[in-house]
Amino acid sequence: MTALASVVVPAHNEQAVLGRLLACLLAGAEPGELEVVVVANGCTDGTAEVARSHGPDVRVFETAIPSKGAALRLGDEHALTFPRLYVDADVELETGDVRRLCTAFDEPGVLAAAPDRRLDLAGRSRAVRWYHEIWARLPEVRQGLFGRGVLAVTEEGYERIAALPPVMADDLAISLAFAREERAVVADAGVVVRPPRTWPDLIRRRIRVETGTSQLEHDNVVPGATARTGVRDLLGIVRAEPRLVPALAVFLATAMIARLGAHRAKRSGDFSTWLRDDSSRRD
Repeated sequence: MTALASVVVPAHNEQAVLGRLLACLLAGAEPGELEVVVVANGCTDGTAEVARSHGPDVRVFETAIPSKGAALRLGDEHALTFPRLYVDADVELETGDVRRLCTAFDEPGVLAAAPDRRLDLAGRSRAVRWYHEIWARLPEVRQGLFGRGVLAVTEEGYERIAALPPVMADDLAISLAFAREERAVVADAGVVVRPPRTWPDLIRRRIRVETGTSQLEHDNVVPGATARTGVRDLLGIVRAEPRLVPALAVFLATAMIARLGAHRAKRSGDFSTWLRDDSSRRD
């Protein structure tokens, strides 16, 4: 049968979590329904072997270059079908969610889509939970395609993102590259995302995000576009739900520390140090 979609999974040392994703993706799929391309990049563990163990519907390619961008490009060289999904190895996405995500492109003009983000906060510290109480309510976070670990595009959408320069905050750049009417968040398609476990883990991730956002602004990657949080957004959240005042304090402290932590990288122009969070890969 002709594949419904191609799914490209860049995977750098993802032995611990890749099997979980592939099992979810393929459990409800008909043979040949999904073309899954896993690109093991710069791996020193058994990532490629885990991918191969899931049978002929998973094609595996390896590269010595530990780069997500390079892995995505290699995956695109081998993927055959549109819509095309780019999926992080540490999320959970089921077959039915892929099917529902692809229906977004039945709407004229939609070039890019993402599923609803379902945060799994089990085992997370109070500070991490409070931070995400605010973060998940931000308008740009609710409406944007970033921070979900899954992106689906049409062939025209692919041409749009292929023209973007390589940047650290690639998912944010992609989201900003599409106008509101060209992108869709599909409410009945869901992806499970696991945030960092502790506040120090969260700080490291937010430093990476802040550094990447600053790179987009400095290089004017998507002219005139921004996803920065405004004071009005934050005040609106706590006015609507006063119980979130302590959570807002944690959110603001996290944002301030992340900006300070990103200052050195921004000053030196270091937009390549990844600061990967491994705590969320221990679930």
